[in-house]
Amino acid sequence: MLILESKKDLQERVFQLKAKGKTIGFVPTMGALHKGHLSLIEASNKACDITVSSIFVNPTQFNEQEDYDKYPRNFDTDIKMLEEAECDIVFVPTRQEMYPEPDIREFDFGVLGDIMEGAHRPGHFNGVAQIVSKLFDAVPCDKAFFGQKDFQQYVIIKDMIKQLNYKIEAVQCPIIREESGLAMSSRNQRLSTKEKDIASNIYKILRWAKEHYLDYSVTELKKRVEEQFKAIGTLDLEYFEIVNDNSLQIVENWNTQGKIVACVAVFCGNVRLIDNIVFNL
Repeated sequence: MLILESKKDLQERVFQLKAKGKTIGFVPTMGALHKGHLSLIEASNKACDITVSSIFVNPTQFNEQEDYDKYPRNFDTDIKMLEEAECDIVFVPTRQEMYPEPDIREFDFGVLGDIMEGAHRPGHFNGVAQIVSKLFDAVPCDKAFFGQKDFQQYVIIKDMIKQLNYKIEAVQCPIIREESGLAMSSRNQRLSTKEKDIASNIYKILRWAKEHYLDYSVTELKKRVEEQFKAIGTLDLEYFEIVNDNSLQIVENWNTQGKIVACVAVFCGNVRLIDNIVFNL
């Protein structure tokens, strides 16, 4: 496995491989890897000749400096995991390498970036678009792989690809869950054993909503979900929204065309967790 720190060196290596007819898959990460990340590496390995991953904790997508500072960093373990997963190239840039000067670009995602994460984390998706576009420039790949857990982010990145005319296919891969049902996330490392047990209720409530959504109107279902979170008491619900999977338009009734996705953000202690479930697969 090749480890590179320079954008220039990475670009040259990727162009050499593409000149030989190799297809390139890319898995961007912020490190603190888990089985969810490794499932993306596996998907890339199956779909492409060469898999590139990156490890970079991007400062511009954090709303709070404290959240950035507390983000788990396990570099040596991450490198070992990527090697065992048969990743071919790992890009590990410094902050100076990615931001030699401030990135002042402003992206407009319209309604896609105005609700849910966009409403509760102002500027977050602009930071995501900044770093992902920089990574796409450094890794001129054919396919890029993202997890469904960050569902809204995936929709945003697809829109960014269209806006910037990248010839890259964004591939969404299923959520990988712990045995309890808790969606795997790097932030789970900050949860105590007791908090993990409590947080497993997030998926239980989402599953209940999927099983019973046709028994209620949209408004009534939201109310029932909110009541279930309140009953637990130790989970602080930030939002529960039901949206169309492409437009992210808020669903007002179950006759909506396309897939219906229920998305949630919850605080367990001081750790913010997100999850989602598709109602009508």
